[in-house]
This record gives sequence, C-alpha cells and structure tokens, in this order.
Amino acid sequence: MQGQYTVLNIEDNPDNRLLIRRLLESKGYTVVEAESAVQALEFLSIQKPDLILIDINMPDMDGYSLTNLLRSKPALNKTPIIAVTANVMKGDRERSLQAGCDGYIEKPIDIDLFLDQVEKYLR
Repeated sequence: MQGQYTVLNIEDNPDNRLLIRRLLESKGYTVVEAESAVQALEFLSIQKPDLILIDINMPDMDGYSLTNLLRSKPALNKTPIIAVTANVMKGDRERSLQAGCDGYIEKPIDIDLFLDQVEKYLR
C-alpha cells in the first residue's frame, strides 16, 4: 500500500515539515510541502494529493478555515484531511472534525505511531 501515494503536508514549522517528510519518505510516499495556506492552494490548483496533512495554527489562514475552504471544492471533498496539531485541549479534536477533517494527530508527533495513523486514512 505505501509508496504509491502523494501526501500534501501543510505546515509552517520547518522542523515539523522535516520530521514528517522523513517519516513518510522512509516508507516511499511522495511528500509535497506547503508553508502556508496560499502555497497549499497554489499546489491544489494543479494537482490532487491522496492525503492532506494540515497544521491548525498557521500565520495566513488557520487550518480550520483552510479545511472548510478545501471541503467546498468538489475535487477535494473526498480527499482525506488530517489535522496535525499542538491544539490538544478539550474540544480541539471535535473542532477539527467539525471543520471537515477526517482525523486528528497530536503534536508532538509520536514517531512510532505516525505512519500507522496516516495509513489508516489511505485504506
């Protein structure tokens, strides 16, 4: 299953981008990165990934608003979107799901669980 998928990682923190890229590429995934909602939208206007990982706290548009926007696009409304966030207070998971995310992964990322968490949404 792994290795045949493209994952768009929308994350403004370079260390988090590097960690996620290394984990996914170690299993053969193609990883495309966006540092902002604007970059993500530019990429998505050209190509559709198999999965989108989205940081909730970004400078130009928060992940909730971006997820709502992506869900309004017919070409993306079935693409799995996973919130990857340090927002871990009571209600944050529910807010991510209400915004249109299919899943929720807490930061700091558990490197032993991350790939299984991602693969679950590609099945």
